[in-house]
Amino acid sequence: METNKEMLEATVKGLQDKLEQLQRELNVKNLELNNINKPKLNQSTLDIIYDCIDEGIADFDFNCDSHYDFEYEIDYDGRVSTNSIEFNSADYIKEPIVSLIEKKFNIIFDAEDETNE
Repeated sequence: METNKEMLEATVKGLQDKLEQLQRELNVKNLELNNINKPKLNQSTLDIIYDCIDEGIADFDFNCDSHYDFEYEIDYDGRVSTNSIEFNSADYIKEPIVSLIEKKFNIIFDAEDETNE
């Protein structure tokens, strides 16, 4: 009886270990599946894109009030407070970044794009 219990416990432990190993393998394969259709990008190209982003936002004045919409409210005790702040200048940030990226890279059209035009 004791031997049978020990064998069952060993079997359960072995199956749990195998299950954990299979779960790790499944996670790896799911990651590979998620990445399979993504376009490839090497590190040096990514570094250039990061530099474009840094350079593109370097001159942007995030402290300028005109880039934000403020919504105020009066609290129950009569104090005025800011209820929400909305950033409304995303295009002013995006334009220089996109422009820098377009200057740094030779933009080519995908084969699908050329056939559709």
